[in-house]
Amino acid sequence: MIFNALTGWLSRLQRILLPPHCLLCGNAGTADLDLCAGCIADLPCNVTACVCCARPLAIKTAAPCATCQSSQTRPFSRSFIPFCYKPPLNFLLIQLKFNRQLSHAHLLGNLFKTALAEHHRTLPDIIVPVPLHPLRLQERGFNQAVELARTTAHHFQIPLLINGLQRTRHTTPQTRLDAKRRRTNLKDAFSATGSFSGTRIALMDDIVTTGSTTSECARALQAAGATDIEIWAIAHTASV
Repeated sequence: MIFNALTGWLSRLQRILLPPHCLLCGNAGTADLDLCAGCIADLPCNVTACVCCARPLAIKTAAPCATCQSSQTRPFSRSFIPFCYKPPLNFLLIQLKFNRQLSHAHLLGNLFKTALAEHHRTLPDIIVPVPLHPLRLQERGFNQAVELARTTAHHFQIPLLINGLQRTRHTTPQTRLDAKRRRTNLKDAFSATGSFSGTRIALMDDIVTTGSTTSECARALQAAGATDIEIWAIAHTASV
Protein backbone atom coordinates (compact mmCIF):
# COMPACT_ATOMS: atom_id res chain seq x y z
CA MET A 1 0.00 0.00 0.00
CA ILE A 2 2.81 2.40 0.98
CA PHE A 3 4.78 1.39 -2.11
CA ASN A 4 1.79 2.09 -4.38
CA ALA A 5 1.25 5.51 -2.77
CA LEU A 6 4.94 6.37 -3.14
CA THR A 7 4.95 5.21 -6.76
CA GLY A 8 1.91 7.36 -7.52
CA TRP A 9 3.46 10.40 -5.83
CA LEU A 10 6.72 10.00 -7.74
CA SER A 11 4.79 9.62 -10.99
CA ARG A 12 2.87 12.86 -10.35
CA LEU A 13 6.10 14.66 -9.43
CA GLN A 14 7.74 13.44 -12.62
CA ARG A 15 4.85 14.80 -14.68
CA ILE A 16 5.19 18.20 -12.99
CA LEU A 17 8.95 18.42 -13.47
CA LEU A 18 9.02 16.68 -16.83
CA PRO A 19 5.73 17.35 -18.66
CA PRO A 20 4.82 14.83 -21.37
CA HIS A 21 6.18 15.52 -24.82
CA CYS A 22 5.27 13.87 -28.09
CA LEU A 23 7.66 11.03 -28.95
CA LEU A 24 6.75 11.42 -32.62
CA CYS A 25 6.98 15.14 -33.33
CA GLY A 26 8.42 16.68 -30.16
CA ASN A 27 5.46 18.93 -29.34
CA ALA A 28 3.80 19.04 -25.92
CA GLY A 29 2.10 15.79 -24.97
CA THR A 30 -1.58 15.34 -24.13
CA ALA A 31 -2.66 14.48 -20.56
CA ASP A 32 -0.51 11.53 -19.42
CA LEU A 33 0.46 10.48 -22.93
CA ASP A 34 3.77 11.27 -24.61
CA LEU A 35 1.84 12.10 -27.79
CA CYS A 36 0.31 15.35 -29.00
CA ALA A 37 -3.33 15.60 -30.10
CA GLY A 38 -2.35 15.69 -33.77
CA CYS A 39 -0.28 12.51 -33.62
CA ILE A 40 -2.96 10.73 -31.59
CA ALA A 41 -5.43 11.54 -34.37
CA ASP A 42 -3.00 10.05 -36.90
CA LEU A 43 -2.74 6.66 -35.17
CA PRO A 44 -3.91 3.85 -37.51
CA CYS A 45 -6.76 2.28 -35.54
CA ASN A 46 -7.81 -1.25 -36.46
CA VAL A 47 -11.51 -0.42 -36.77
CA THR A 48 -12.50 -3.20 -39.20
CA ALA A 49 -10.82 -6.08 -37.36
CA CYS A 50 -12.00 -9.67 -37.70
CA VAL A 51 -13.88 -10.61 -34.53
CA CYS A 52 -11.68 -13.69 -34.08
CA CYS A 53 -8.14 -13.01 -35.35
CA ALA A 54 -8.31 -9.17 -35.51
CA ARG A 55 -6.96 -9.12 -39.05
CA PRO A 56 -7.97 -5.81 -40.69
CA LEU A 57 -10.84 -6.37 -43.14
CA ALA A 58 -12.24 -4.28 -45.98
CA ILE A 59 -15.47 -3.71 -44.04
CA LYS A 60 -16.56 -4.29 -40.45
CA THR A 61 -18.65 -7.44 -40.04
CA ALA A 62 -20.03 -9.49 -37.16
CA ALA A 63 -18.91 -12.71 -38.85
CA PRO A 64 -15.35 -14.06 -38.65
CA CYS A 65 -13.10 -13.66 -41.69
CA ALA A 66 -12.92 -16.45 -44.27
CA THR A 67 -9.69 -17.84 -42.80
CA CYS A 68 -11.17 -18.09 -39.32
CA GLN A 69 -14.38 -19.65 -40.63
CA SER A 70 -12.42 -22.34 -42.44
CA SER A 71 -10.19 -23.13 -39.46
CA GLN A 72 -11.29 -26.12 -37.42
CA THR A 73 -8.40 -26.08 -34.95
CA ARG A 74 -7.91 -22.44 -33.99
CA PRO A 75 -6.31 -22.59 -30.51
CA PHE A 76 -7.64 -19.22 -29.31
CA SER A 77 -11.15 -17.81 -28.93
CA ARG A 78 -10.63 -14.20 -30.04
CA SER A 79 -8.07 -11.42 -30.45
CA PHE A 80 -7.75 -7.80 -29.44
CA ILE A 81 -5.31 -5.82 -31.61
CA PRO A 82 -6.33 -2.14 -31.58
CA PHE A 83 -3.90 -0.75 -34.18
CA CYS A 84 -2.54 -1.44 -37.66
CA TYR A 85 1.20 -1.62 -38.24
CA LYS A 86 1.39 1.60 -40.24
CA PRO A 87 2.90 5.07 -39.76
CA PRO A 88 3.25 6.64 -37.33
CA LEU A 89 2.63 3.75 -34.91
CA ASN A 90 5.15 1.43 -36.56
CA PHE A 91 7.92 3.95 -35.80
CA LEU A 92 7.25 3.56 -32.06
CA LEU A 93 7.42 -0.23 -32.26
CA ILE A 94 10.60 -0.20 -34.34
CA GLN A 95 12.30 2.18 -31.91
CA LEU A 96 11.27 -0.01 -28.98
CA LYS A 97 12.27 -3.31 -30.51
CA PHE A 98 15.52 -2.46 -32.26
CA ASN A 99 16.76 0.75 -30.61
CA ARG A 100 15.90 -0.10 -26.99
CA GLN A 101 13.62 2.88 -26.48
CA LEU A 102 11.78 1.49 -23.45
CA SER A 103 9.88 4.75 -22.97
CA HIS A 104 7.99 3.74 -26.11
CA ALA A 105 6.82 0.56 -24.35
CA HIS A 106 5.19 2.66 -21.62
CA LEU A 107 3.43 4.83 -24.22
CA LEU A 108 2.27 1.86 -26.30
CA GLY A 109 1.17 0.05 -23.16
CA ASN A 110 -0.93 3.07 -22.18
CA LEU A 111 -2.52 3.20 -25.63
CA PHE A 112 -3.36 -0.52 -25.44
CA LYS A 113 -4.71 -0.24 -21.90
CA THR A 114 -6.96 2.67 -22.87
CA ALA A 115 -8.29 0.85 -25.93
CA LEU A 116 -8.96 -2.27 -23.86
CA ALA A 117 -10.86 -0.30 -21.22
CA GLU A 118 -13.05 1.34 -23.87
CA HIS A 119 -14.16 -2.05 -25.18
CA HIS A 120 -15.34 -3.27 -21.75
CA ARG A 121 -13.97 -6.73 -22.41
CA THR A 122 -14.03 -9.64 -19.96
CA LEU A 123 -10.57 -9.68 -18.44
CA PRO A 124 -8.40 -12.81 -18.20
CA ASP A 125 -7.03 -14.47 -15.08
CA ILE A 126 -3.42 -13.91 -16.13
CA ILE A 127 -1.34 -12.37 -18.91
CA VAL A 128 1.38 -14.49 -20.51
CA PRO A 129 3.83 -12.77 -22.89
CA VAL A 130 5.21 -14.47 -25.99
CA PRO A 131 8.73 -15.53 -24.96
CA LEU A 132 12.04 -14.86 -26.67
CA HIS A 133 14.69 -17.54 -26.96
CA PRO A 134 17.31 -17.02 -24.20
CA LEU A 135 19.95 -16.17 -26.81
CA ARG A 136 17.76 -13.49 -28.38
CA LEU A 137 16.75 -12.18 -24.96
CA GLN A 138 20.41 -11.85 -24.00
CA GLU A 139 21.15 -10.07 -27.27
CA ARG A 140 18.24 -7.60 -26.98
CA GLY A 141 18.34 -7.17 -23.23
CA PHE A 142 14.57 -7.26 -22.77
CA ASN A 143 11.42 -8.94 -24.06
CA GLN A 144 9.24 -6.31 -25.75
CA ALA A 145 6.07 -8.36 -25.12
CA VAL A 146 6.78 -8.27 -21.38
CA GLU A 147 7.41 -4.53 -21.37
CA LEU A 148 4.24 -3.84 -23.35
CA ALA A 149 2.15 -5.96 -20.97
CA ARG A 150 3.32 -4.27 -17.75
CA THR A 151 1.06 -1.19 -17.96
CA THR A 152 -2.09 -3.20 -18.68
CA ALA A 153 -1.29 -5.77 -15.99
CA HIS A 154 -0.73 -3.03 -13.41
CA HIS A 155 -3.80 -0.97 -14.37
CA PHE A 156 -6.24 -3.89 -14.30
CA GLN A 157 -4.44 -5.76 -11.49
CA ILE A 158 -3.97 -8.86 -13.65
CA PRO A 159 -1.02 -11.13 -12.75
CA LEU A 160 1.73 -11.02 -15.40
CA LEU A 161 3.37 -14.43 -15.67
CA ILE A 162 6.62 -13.54 -17.41
CA ASN A 163 7.90 -17.11 -17.63
CA GLY A 164 4.61 -18.87 -18.35
CA LEU A 165 5.92 -20.00 -21.73
CA GLN A 166 9.40 -20.93 -22.88
CA ARG A 167 11.09 -21.39 -26.23
CA THR A 168 12.20 -24.98 -26.60
CA ARG A 169 14.49 -24.32 -29.56
CA HIS A 170 16.09 -21.45 -31.42
CA THR A 171 14.28 -20.52 -34.66
CA THR A 172 14.92 -18.38 -37.71
CA PRO A 173 13.43 -14.87 -37.23
CA GLN A 174 9.92 -14.85 -38.70
CA THR A 175 10.61 -11.64 -40.62
CA ARG A 176 12.97 -13.55 -42.91
CA LEU A 177 10.39 -16.14 -43.95
CA ASP A 178 7.32 -16.29 -46.17
CA ALA A 179 3.91 -17.23 -44.77
CA LYS A 180 4.27 -20.98 -45.44
CA ARG A 181 7.69 -21.25 -43.84
CA ARG A 182 6.57 -19.14 -40.88
CA ARG A 183 4.02 -21.81 -39.98
CA THR A 184 6.52 -24.69 -40.05
CA ASN A 185 9.38 -22.70 -38.52
CA LEU A 186 7.65 -22.49 -35.14
CA LYS A 187 6.20 -25.99 -34.96
CA ASP A 188 6.65 -27.26 -31.38
CA ALA A 189 8.94 -24.31 -30.59
CA PHE A 190 7.09 -23.39 -27.37
CA SER A 191 6.05 -25.17 -24.20
CA ALA A 192 4.23 -24.13 -21.05
CA THR A 193 6.26 -24.06 -17.85
CA GLY A 194 3.43 -25.37 -15.69
CA SER A 195 -0.23 -26.34 -15.55
CA PHE A 196 -2.86 -23.79 -16.57
CA SER A 197 -5.88 -25.98 -15.90
CA GLY A 198 -9.09 -23.93 -15.86
CA THR A 199 -7.27 -20.66 -16.52
CA ARG A 200 -8.33 -17.83 -18.83
CA ILE A 201 -5.22 -16.37 -20.45
CA ALA A 202 -4.37 -13.29 -22.48
CA LEU A 203 -1.35 -14.04 -24.67
CA MET A 204 0.58 -10.79 -25.26
CA ASP A 205 2.78 -9.95 -28.26
CA ASP A 206 3.90 -6.75 -29.91
CA ILE A 207 2.98 -7.36 -33.56
CA VAL A 208 0.92 -10.02 -35.34
CA THR A 209 1.57 -10.81 -39.01
CA THR A 210 0.42 -14.27 -40.05
CA GLY A 211 -0.46 -15.28 -36.50
CA SER A 212 1.91 -18.26 -36.58
CA THR A 213 3.77 -17.26 -33.42
CA THR A 214 0.71 -16.55 -31.31
CA SER A 215 -1.07 -19.67 -32.59
CA GLU A 216 1.83 -21.94 -31.61
CA CYS A 217 2.04 -20.28 -28.20
CA ALA A 218 -1.71 -20.68 -27.75
CA ARG A 219 -1.46 -24.38 -28.60
CA ALA A 220 1.16 -24.82 -25.90
CA LEU A 221 -1.08 -23.08 -23.35
CA GLN A 222 -4.06 -25.11 -24.52
CA ALA A 223 -2.07 -28.31 -24.04
CA ALA A 224 -1.31 -27.17 -20.48
CA GLY A 225 -5.03 -26.95 -19.71
CA ALA A 226 -5.98 -23.31 -20.39
CA THR A 227 -9.74 -23.06 -20.92
CA ASP A 228 -9.78 -19.76 -22.82
CA ILE A 229 -7.01 -17.94 -24.68
CA GLU A 230 -7.27 -14.45 -26.14
CA ILE A 231 -4.54 -12.93 -28.31
CA TRP A 232 -3.46 -9.43 -27.33
CA ALA A 233 -1.07 -7.35 -29.44
CA ILE A 234 -0.42 -3.71 -30.22
CA ALA A 235 -0.62 -3.90 -34.01
CA HIS A 236 -1.50 -6.15 -36.95
CA THR A 237 0.63 -5.93 -40.08
CA ALA A 238 -1.96 -7.19 -42.56
CA SER A 239 -3.28 -4.55 -44.95
CA VAL A 240 -6.89 -4.29 -46.08
